[in-house]
Amino acid sequence: QAQLVESGGGLVQAGGSLRLSCAASGRAFSSYAMGMGWFRQAPGKEREFVAAINWIGSSTYYAASMKGRFTISRENAKNTVYLQMNSLKPEDTAVYYCAAGRGVYIYSSSSEYNHWGQGTQVTVSS
Repeated sequence: QAQLVESGGGLVQAGGSLRLSCAASGRAFSSYAMGMGWFRQAPGKEREFVAAINWIGSSTYYAASMKGRFTISRENAKNTVYLQMNSLKPEDTAVYYCAAGRGVYIYSSSSEYNHWGQGTQVTVSS
């Protein structure tokens, strides 16, 4: 069974930084051949796209409000994807989810992802 496990969430003050990790595991599952993405969902809001990276890590894409503050990267040898978050704001407070795409490219729509982690809570205090 494919599994994605996020870690690295927590409580941070506004202006601070966090790095989220997403480890992929499971029989016949490797994030190596998949585009990967991060999404987030704040209380009372719909899940929204944060960032995505293609299978080899040569191309990335960000939601407008995260560009310049967040950086997505991956280490295929470790089957791990990261989200470095800097200059955090209270409005970044949400549960952050890692997802594996249906193919090798970059995807911004949640419908293009078929494996999801359980999420990790990020809380930014003002």
